[in-house]
Amino acid sequence: MSRIGRKFRALARSRRKALIVFLTAGDPSLKKTEELIYALENDGVDLIELGVPFSDPLADGPVIQAASSRSLEKGTTLAAILKLVARVRRKSDIPLVFMSYLNPVLGYGLERFGRDARKSGLDGLIVPDLPPEEGKEAGRIMRKNGIDLIYLLAPTSTADRQRRIGRATRGFVYYVSLTGVTGMRRSLAARIHERIRGARRFCRVPICAGFGISTPAQARAAARSADGVIVGSALVQALSRSGRLSAAAFSKRYVRPFARALGKF
Repeated sequence: MSRIGRKFRALARSRRKALIVFLTAGDPSLKKTEELIYALENDGVDLIELGVPFSDPLADGPVIQAASSRSLEKGTTLAAILKLVARVRRKSDIPLVFMSYLNPVLGYGLERFGRDARKSGLDGLIVPDLPPEEGKEAGRIMRKNGIDLIYLLAPTSTADRQRRIGRATRGFVYYVSLTGVTGMRRSLAARIHERIRGARRFCRVPICAGFGISTPAQARAAARSADGVIVGSALVQALSRSGRLSAAAFSKRYVRPFARALGKF
């Protein structure tokens, strides 16, 4: 069983839900990203999603697009982020997942990426622009290297598509709670609970809800039906405005309230 699988099994046994936080790797620096990983783990985060910066992030809203641009301007590369994962693995066992568009991975080389990801201690990969019908080769390579290839499930997905995604995904399903791009929303998407319950007919792995979860109250509400919640844009924006706040202070101020909302403290 993968590190992600073990984490969800432990959470299920304790009847708790996963708190997953998205960080754009290298924003504001790789050093700060590493410090944040340790701080987030200390404040109740169960899994961390590291966004690989890309010049044309079509699924992302303005907040994450801006973070990606800042990271690229600092010279952040996929190879450098893998080295970051290897450093983290010397100190922490928290599951780490890359969120990367297909181009950076293909540019690096699928086989090489799978091999280096395994060596670094990476646990999973989300590729938002890779549909399951085109992901067989990537899935084979990731499985060979013990990396969970995680697919996104949209609220508009047909039953047949949900079935395909349920068969192909490993680790967990990333349920996109609303249509459109990432970003903050004032309320949860309508019918989110009904749709997540419906998706369980096709998915044997945990289902985690993301896109638009911006407040602790929204996280608590989404966790009524999801096995975990993913918080991204709200925290990426807070980080961009936090100035000289230390990683520990940032986490306590902005992240711990989400953990508290999920009953972790």
